[in-house]
Amino acid sequence: MQSNDATVLVVEDDAELNRLMGAYVSLCGCKYRPALTGSEAMSSATQRAPSLILLDLMLPDVDGFEVCRFLRSTEATRDVPIVIVSALSGTDDIEHGRACGADEYLTKPVAPDRLISTIKYYAHNGKS
Repeated sequence: MQSNDATVLVVEDDAELNRLMGAYVSLCGCKYRPALTGSEAMSSATQRAPSLILLDLMLPDVDGFEVCRFLRSTEATRDVPIVIVSALSGTDDIEHGRACGADEYLTKPVAPDRLISTIKYYAHNGKS
């Protein structure tokens, strides 16, 4: 996939943080699509599958674990890499994220270089 064809869906209910993560997505040469709720994320991803999904867990409607399970069970998004980006940093949370199908789990605050390298890796190479 060419870098200019890669699209990253950023699922984060904090609009300012969503835009900031979107700026990193753009720096990586990818197109940025925001979603502020779990419902919006599921709808957007299934209508037009992105190259990568950055997924917060604490969303106002559907929690990120449920969003992750839904995306993994849906044909259109089954193979889209999902990177959880969450303030939940406990071992149980990380294991739960992996069990739901996340490819990677980053804890907030994420170092910008770590976020950029993760976006570049998954958006341009697909699933690990």
